[in-house]
Amino acid sequence: MLSLSAVRYPAALLTCLGALVLWFYSPVAHQAPFSIFITSVIISARFFGFGPAVLCTASSGLLLYHFAIPFQTRWLNSVSDYERMALFVGISLLTAGLARQRSRAQLIADATRERMAAIVESSQDAIFSTSREGIITSWNKGAEMLYGYRAEEAVGRHVSLTAPPERAEEVHLNTQRLARGESVASYQTQRLRKDGSRITVLLSVSPLRDRLGNILGSSAIARDVSAQAQAEEALRKNEKLATAGRLAATVAHEINSPLESVTNLLYLARRDPDRQISYLQMAEKEVQRVAEIAQRTLSFVRESPLSSGINLAEMIDQVVAAYGRRLEAAHIAVRCEVLADARVTGYRGELRQLFSNLINNAIEACGSGGQLRIRISRGAEWSTGGTGIRVSIADTGSGIAPKDMPHIFEPFYTTKRDIGTGLGLWLSHGIVEKHGGTILVRSRSEGHATGTVFSVFLPEAGPAVKAA
Repeated sequence: MLSLSAVRYPAALLTCLGALVLWFYSPVAHQAPFSIFITSVIISARFFGFGPAVLCTASSGLLLYHFAIPFQTRWLNSVSDYERMALFVGISLLTAGLARQRSRAQLIADATRERMAAIVESSQDAIFSTSREGIITSWNKGAEMLYGYRAEEAVGRHVSLTAPPERAEEVHLNTQRLARGESVASYQTQRLRKDGSRITVLLSVSPLRDRLGNILGSSAIARDVSAQAQAEEALRKNEKLATAGRLAATVAHEINSPLESVTNLLYLARRDPDRQISYLQMAEKEVQRVAEIAQRTLSFVRESPLSSGINLAEMIDQVVAAYGRRLEAAHIAVRCEVLADARVTGYRGELRQLFSNLINNAIEACGSGGQLRIRISRGAEWSTGGTGIRVSIADTGSGIAPKDMPHIFEPFYTTKRDIGTGLGLWLSHGIVEKHGGTILVRSRSEGHATGTVFSVFLPEAGPAVKAA
């Protein structure tokens, strides 16, 4: 089979001969031979390239000279005829050159499109596009592997095909944002496979526009992060167990004192019948104290699967009370400045763990005889301008070294050597982000005044956050 390059030049000659035939048999074309042959040059340049267009130009010039210019007048009007011929050749070569540039640019564009299409098709990530109405218009191999639907099964159906029922509103909100020309930044969510199983994906969606900027639809990229999400969940559970262990040690220490008192009072009641009732009343008070500690502990660790309105002042008081014996034993002075009506929306158990981690770190940093200051205030987030509640937890400990500051929110990074898991601040950072807030840290480890301040900003009484 002949290649395209082998037939380009013969095809250009045929185009030139076709112009000659048209000139011979068409009365209209007979009146404008130069226009007919320039057209053949343009066709040759457009479809066969610059070289065949030059050959067509030379062939057209010879045919014009022999057929379009009468033999009797070639020498009488030679100047005028040759000027027209020179003009024809110049225009033909210019046209061929321009067509060549356009053809080359189109070839590059076609090659680029083919290369991009190949990249999309061979990507391990799920890449698909939708119309403005959310109808799937393309579906790559990665999407087939991730979701289990073949391209012919997915194309033409609504993008909510892969969304769990409780995520239908999320899909609707994303569609509205894309219709306004906004992009949806990468976020972690859940999707459904064809077999009904759930997968955790990192999803990003962007609007598709034409050359005039009109929105045609959207493109989405989804990456399976189920294994990563499971590993992170295991780390979270590990840190929760560590937090529960610290709390259990604190509670055991608090309960031990009244239990010792009960034991001593019962001993005295047996030895001194005259004051037995008095001793038993005192023992009853100590038992009530144990019950209060147990009730406070239950309220502290009780988890709720739903987001709700939370009074931060009450929560901070509960956390400080849980660490009361440790604070007293370490002679750490606590100063709290709170707003009684400071409320946020979120998950009670996660926010308790957040503040428990930060206060526990402050206690460990202070050592003996330090100071702990907790302040709750209203403020604005400088990066977004949104208003909310800011909780600052400051200690007078040894501070965090500058070399450690860039890594403190990384998992397994710890400055406590053998006593830390390196997950507390990583988990705290994740909880804050999940609730739509930010966490900042300032620290000084050198000089006379050392210490660390963690500042947590949370939206005030905002809408309910999405469960992960």
